[in-house]
Amino acid sequence: MKISITLTQKQLSGFLLNVATMRPVFIWGAPGIGKSSLVMQFADTVGLVCVSLLGSQLAPEDIIGVPQIVDGKSRFCPPKMIARSEPYCLFLDELNACTHEVQKAFYSLIHERRVGDYVLPGGSIVIGAGNRAQDSAIVRPMSSALLNRMVHVHLRASHKDWLSWAYKNGIHHWVIEYIQNRPDHLMSQPPKTEEPFSSPRSWHMLSDSLKEFGDDIGEEMLEILAFGCLTPHHAGQFKAFIKQIRNKYALSALLKGEMKWPDLPKDRDVLYFMVQSFRAHLIKELPLHKEEMPAKVKETVHTAKALLKQLALISLEMAQMVVGNGSDDQALPDWFMVEIARDLPRIIVK
Repeated sequence: MKISITLTQKQLSGFLLNVATMRPVFIWGAPGIGKSSLVMQFADTVGLVCVSLLGSQLAPEDIIGVPQIVDGKSRFCPPKMIARSEPYCLFLDELNACTHEVQKAFYSLIHERRVGDYVLPGGSIVIGAGNRAQDSAIVRPMSSALLNRMVHVHLRASHKDWLSWAYKNGIHHWVIEYIQNRPDHLMSQPPKTEEPFSSPRSWHMLSDSLKEFGDDIGEEMLEILAFGCLTPHHAGQFKAFIKQIRNKYALSALLKGEMKWPDLPKDRDVLYFMVQSFRAHLIKELPLHKEEMPAKVKETVHTAKALLKQLALISLEMAQMVVGNGSDDQALPDWFMVEIARDLPRIIVK
């Protein structure tokens, strides 16, 4: 499903309040991004019971029911879970993972809000959700007839929205602090191979596990948990971040001049994490055009050059990593790179 406009979690809540009460909505998004949780939260907000059906586990009779003879005539009796007397929110999860026969069973339920003789009570809401084909999830092509019966939106992960939720829901402080430092690690593209990947759901799983072990968890077990929940690169970075916390290293202290780059061989992974965080900080703080730069950012530029010079003395490779193109498809502003090439030419990769 190609949709050029995307919504954050917070934006989706407002969208559903205004649209889903009138028309069926289908939410597209990567696995683990929080589609199900958001729908349940929305249903609770509007005071409706949320009835969830998992498309990948349904057969047509689970929707239209089974035939019964009444007064010498047959009629289909929909299942009790659907045929309710009070308004409710019907959530069709993984709708695009069900067979075409099941999809056809949904036509009248989505478009006309009815199954056979049963009509959804007034005030009921129908919401569907599904993963995308590029996410290596179990999906089937959705028929044009079914597509055209719903309003489609694409959900994207927002670290600000997720952190706001995390503060209120007891997410482990290490996880919150890490995402504050590396918001780009909240969600990663699901891999083509069978391996864990980072998502709001996987960070939540890691948080639950960490709370069970406590902050005195051993390094080996921490590594097992991180690599069992997250993208391998993120897992290694998270492990280094916890080591940084335990060793009292912090990027904010480095930027303030209160600490220096860790230079001991045993802290190599901590140095790597701080370098990646430093690069992410510069990408976030430096404006695209130099003339837009306020006085505070000018001070950041001066500090960054000094830190790069110090870092190059410890590891030229690490210093080059800060100013290189990297694997995050983001780059430092051209004007900053020109200044680095002029003032610190040895760290520019030829």
